[in-house]
Amino acid sequence: MPATPLERAEYFVWLTARVLDQRRFAYHFRNGPADAVESALTAYRNDDEGFGHALEPDLRGPVSQPLHVARALRVLDEIGRCGSQRAERICRYLTAVSTPEGALPAVHPSVRGYPVAPWLPVVDDPPGDLLTTAPVVGTLHRNGVWHAWLFRATDFCWEAIDALDKTHPYEVVAALAFLDHAPDRMRAREAAARLGRLVREQRLVVLDPRRAGDEPVPSGYAPGEHHFAYDYATGPDSLARQWFSDTETDTALDFLAAQQQDDGGWPIRWHAWAPGTALEWRPVVTVDALRTLRAYGRSLDG
Repeated sequence: MPATPLERAEYFVWLTARVLDQRRFAYHFRNGPADAVESALTAYRNDDEGFGHALEPDLRGPVSQPLHVARALRVLDEIGRCGSQRAERICRYLTAVSTPEGALPAVHPSVRGYPVAPWLPVVDDPPGDLLTTAPVVGTLHRNGVWHAWLFRATDFCWEAIDALDKTHPYEVVAALAFLDHAPDRMRAREAAARLGRLVREQRLVVLDPRRAGDEPVPSGYAPGEHHFAYDYATGPDSLARQWFSDTETDTALDFLAAQQQDDGGWPIRWHAWAPGTALEWRPVVTVDALRTLRAYGRSLDG
């Protein structure tokens, strides 16, 4: 195996990753071209301007899904291609599948008949879900996109976040994806501060990774499916960074760096419900871990 954390991760990515994540790694860490990433992403696009084909590994099958679109927008944002006519075409798809209040369902019923992770129920008339809507809206706002659908979807996000009381980590992460880029910055900071208090009060973050086994996990989560400071504050510019002291953040980042496995990749902490999904998720998680460590100035070369 190569010597440095980055070299070991690169070996793992080339050994196991899908073309899209190979090109994401090359773009972020080897000066690879954005065009190559976008070309790989285009293979997942459908005629309805949505995305499918298991772009989000826990939803299989070819049909477009809001969760696939959320991941596609994240990739486009990473490479600076989330804007103009491309985003407008995606918004047409989002308009077509949204609820009357402008929210996106977690799972659209068009996926019925294809394999889906057991924690993603398929129903005929799904409600709008903050888990899906907030990251999409946040990414579009970050890129200065405006579309008629966005006005309704933004209102939905604010109402859902203001109503949060008993919550769980993935819902908080989704809310942060919106708050970090919502146009009303004062309101976003106030909402984020309240969420940070909920995260601590409800023990949704493990501050001392050495004692993770003593901490509870939310109902329905896998054993050991904990969340740490870096899961919320993926970079120093996140509103969630204010939730944690420098010591708490450094402790979490030390733990993240130490989680690199012998094969060079990072593990997933949620249910591995099918062998293929676990294999597809690990390169995604690996690239994200490297980006978080680099965002905080951690060396990847030794």
